[in-house]
Amino acid sequence: MGNNTDIPVTVIGLGLMGRALAGAFLEAGHPTTVWNRTTSKADRLVAEGARLAPTVGDALQAGPLTVICLTDYQAVREVLDATELDGTTLVNLTSGSSAQAREAARWAERHGARYLDGAVMAVPPAIGTAEAVILHSGPRPVFDEHEPALAALGTVTHLGGDPGLASLYDAAGLAMMWSVLNAWLQGTALLGTAGVDAATFAPFAQQIATVVAGWLPGYAEQIDRGAFPAEVSALETDARAMAHLVEESEAAGVDAGLPKLIKAMADRSIAAGHGAEQYPVLIQEFRTPGQLRGTHEEVDEAPLEPAPRNAPEA
Repeated sequence: MGNNTDIPVTVIGLGLMGRALAGAFLEAGHPTTVWNRTTSKADRLVAEGARLAPTVGDALQAGPLTVICLTDYQAVREVLDATELDGTTLVNLTSGSSAQAREAARWAERHGARYLDGAVMAVPPAIGTAEAVILHSGPRPVFDEHEPALAALGTVTHLGGDPGLASLYDAAGLAMMWSVLNAWLQGTALLGTAGVDAATFAPFAQQIATVVAGWLPGYAEQIDRGAFPAEVSALETDARAMAHLVEESEAAGVDAGLPKLIKAMADRSIAAGHGAEQYPVLIQEFRTPGQLRGTHEEVDEAPLEPAPRNAPEA
């Protein structure tokens, strides 16, 4: 083929994200075939130059690369189960768990397909720009072969050969996102009791978040070494500040569940002899299943015994 934009691609699934993916391929000049159960969702793409395949099988045969973005992994199986997959390359950007991603990779291999799993760390309007981060995991040679085409979607990264890695990174990113937002909401609620509005607090909170983010590489080194010297502050000192946050929240009539939960984790770590170590030692609490509480009242009680763990349409 003459250049990267000559590479035909297929997109299966035309929800908001699927339409954004197909649109980015078209914008980059790739001949683009689309398929969706509800064919009317393809109308705008067809008007922009996409080809609507009459069947899934026809869509898969339209080019060397098929990108899938459906409701869930069950939908992927339902759509593809009756089609011929031998020799195809599937890049599955459907959201799901790492276990589902690994099973999908095994299923695709049994059907003769090459498979990459992926996670889209962006909203649909960002697709096709550098701000759209697209994570991939699975066989490196498959990624390397199709990276030029996939780059039309945004900033693409290969994480490793384990097909579940992209989903795990996605989950870890969500943990970061919700934790940062919840911390900001806690602070916003506190300051609101003194008449400070959210817009006033937001720049200050953003500055704090940036400073804290700068600590992560050093903290990561401690976690990877398994050694947590108190270079900045000891956990027992942090726990006293956590107590102040709980007290301030309760006095202001703001829900104290989140800071209580954080303090309970610190208290358990201190009781286990880690009070003189630095904050990242709490990784041991996160690695211990069954310790986190489900209610505010339980946070003040002694630790519970770990509970046993049990193993749509486009």
